Amino acid sequence: MAKVIVVTSGKGGVGKTTSTAALGAALAQRGEKTVVVDFDVGLRNLDLVMGAERRVVYDLINVVQGDAKLNQALIRDKRLETLHLLPASQTRDKDNLTAEGVEMVIDELRKSFDWIICDSPAGIERGATLAMRHADTAVVVTNPEVSSVRDSDRIIGLLDAKTKKAENGERMEKHLLLTRYDPNRAERGDMLKVDDVLEILSIPLLGIIPESMDVLRASNLGAPVTLNDAACAPALAYRDAARRLAGEQVPMTIPGERRGFMNKLFGRRAA
Repeated sequence: MAKVIVVTSGKGGVGKTTSTAALGAALAQRGEKTVVVDFDVGLRNLDLVMGAERRVVYDLINVVQGDAKLNQALIRDKRLETLHLLPASQTRDKDNLTAEGVEMVIDELRKSFDWIICDSPAGIERGATLAMRHADTAVVVTNPEVSSVRDSDRIIGLLDAKTKKAENGERMEKHLLLTRYDPNRAERGDMLKVDDVLEILSIPLLGIIPESMDVLRASNLGAPVTLNDAACAPALAYRDAARRLAGEQVPMTIPGERRGFMNKLFGRRAA
């Protein structure tokens, strides 16, 4: 049965789009049919990170408004047959997204894919609430800084109030993805430590993505980091995060810290 994931945050620039691409590619590498959907109408960056900007003909708004069929807008990745992209519109406004249209698109995607990963725009406005509305699981992307964590706390509240699951009285499964983590800066007090972030947000930890130029390099080349350099630290971290999303028990480590401590911490938060 298809699983709908929303990749969300309250703050912009934390790595939602690169995380969507990296997790989508990692899941597709497992042989599971995966589609990444760009909900950031008016900006549209997921196609750039996926290296598909020249292949966009129709987009999410075209499908929602009935100007194109879903299979006309879907772009299959040239590197992975199991990976597809549904791009956002760069020329339309978020008001062109309708609740009925989004529900129709998600229902159609469920028929063909194992994983539907929705790249949400930042903030708490219409585009973000529509991106999360039909999700089964949320990946809350956060940087280890106070403003990012505070905004993520607000998003967690929205996930518990504005989604279809919440309206039906069901529990929304939520996971924390901590990006741009630098253990040396955390030790100096220049950023929050992992346990501080977990203490504030109180949701299970999905993964810790280390600060690395490999992520920026991959994005500039138009490739998810999990495909561009499979052996680099961020790619390994994203791959482990994807395995956890798929239900595997994968040991959690913090760069530069003791494995045993983090395993205990992860076990407590995930319980």
